[in-house]
Amino acid sequence: MDELPEVLAGARPAVSARSFRDALGTWLERHAQTLVASLGRLVRQPFSTTLTVAVIGLALALPACLHLIVANARSVTANFEETVQLSVYLDTGAGAADARRITDEIAARDDVGEARLVTPDEGLEEFKRLSGFGDALKALQNNPLPFAIIVRPARGFDGPVAVDGLAGDLRSIKRVDVVQVDTAWVRRLQAILDVLRRIVEVAATLFAVGVLAVVGNTIRLDINSRRDEIEVTKLVGGSNAFVRRPFLYAGFWYGLAGALVAWATVAIAVSGIREPVARLAAEYGSGFQVLGLDAQAALAVLGVGSALGWLGAWVSATYHLRKIEPRA
Repeated sequence: MDELPEVLAGARPAVSARSFRDALGTWLERHAQTLVASLGRLVRQPFSTTLTVAVIGLALALPACLHLIVANARSVTANFEETVQLSVYLDTGAGAADARRITDEIAARDDVGEARLVTPDEGLEEFKRLSGFGDALKALQNNPLPFAIIVRPARGFDGPVAVDGLAGDLRSIKRVDVVQVDTAWVRRLQAILDVLRRIVEVAATLFAVGVLAVVGNTIRLDINSRRDEIEVTKLVGGSNAFVRRPFLYAGFWYGLAGALVAWATVAIAVSGIREPVARLAAEYGSGFQVLGLDAQAALAVLGVGSALGWLGAWVSATYHLRKIEPRA
């Protein structure tokens, strides 16, 4: 047989491309129709839909709130964690010459990055500014504060073992009275926050399982209420995948709506405590502001909620639809 003319041969891929586009358009149209129809069905059942969405919303909001608690605590201690310092207090008999000599001796160490001398007058002025007892301190006839040296370990020597060794060496210097590791409490707090972060992860996992169970049970009830409709659909040739589609979109809507409720709940909670926390922080000379869910975290909540709703619906629908077969 002779080959087709070049014009006709070149036209065949275009026909195939149009067929693919038509098939894709039909597929998207059917899914869009099912998506809208499933939403309409949920709207027509406001009471049960509201209860399900509220439960999902609370289940998602609780781990989100716990996450924000840990995130805010980390933001408060972030600056302290980055800088480990030791406060070296000299005895009250040490003079200015002794203080400068000891400061130079400490600064010359390889494991010390910075050693800054704080005179008694500078210490008293800072205490007046931060304590709020400025008027009462004016009544003091003599300055009771000793010379102090703020020591910052060099990079690579700021680990717990190195800092403890440095503190021990500083205590052995003549005329040194007290050596205080100012950020030891921050390390303890960070350890506590690590434990809390693990607790948040466990809680989030448990609540995620709870969301799957809530959506799965809701879809099961919906399947049972539409059993006759499902049997007729299968009788005329509808596959399990075709029958399952509206339930999957219903699960998606449940999850998305629950995530929106969770986001709104967290936003309202943060808004309610932001002003009191700001006032409390201002009393301590801090400009700390409570962190809420940023855009990335909000999208994560919406994505997780939608995915859990879809997954819960898929598991439930796949399991229960296999048990429904048309009756002869």
